[in-house]
Amino acid sequence: MSGRLDGMRIAILATDGVEQVELTGPREAVAAEGARVDLVSLSDGEIQAMNSDIEPAEKFTVDRTAADASPDDYDALLMPGGTVNADRLRMDDDVRGFVRAIVGAGKPVGVICHGPWTLIDAGVVEGRTLTSYPSLRPDLRNAGAEVVDREVVQDGALVSSRNPDDLPAFCATVVEVFATAGKATAR
Repeated sequence: MSGRLDGMRIAILATDGVEQVELTGPREAVAAEGARVDLVSLSDGEIQAMNSDIEPAEKFTVDRTAADASPDDYDALLMPGGTVNADRLRMDDDVRGFVRAIVGAGKPVGVICHGPWTLIDAGVVEGRTLTSYPSLRPDLRNAGAEVVDREVVQDGALVSSRNPDDLPAFCATVVEVFATAGKATAR
């Protein structure tokens, strides 16, 4: 562990239906660099992760609900995909408010696959450049985003990727962007 993210507190926003590797890969990457990570969800208890949207995987314990989580308590946000996960999150007022506050504060955000649906419904993609799973790209364009098809896209403090195949590039870029943001905050 190099500790590039020592002292950072990162929220992972997820609920039932989250794509497991999109939760665990980024979580392990930031934790390995010293970040403290909280799973923020719609309700207390556990969430059911999935493999390829259809096969049940592991369950994960929720640390905080979106209703109880304060954006001020976090230095960065990770938003994994999973079709059901993203669809449930985007419909929740507390989730949308949490995301809006994080993005509005200029804090770094990593989002992958179907995760941008929540960004769209939080109203924070207009004028931004990002990528996503192909089926979301029309929604992103309709919300005013510029969409590109690359394994990882960085637009300021926003990092996005298309799917689980992009996880190595996504995780490396997230760590770099989060570390740079953490240094800027410490000044």
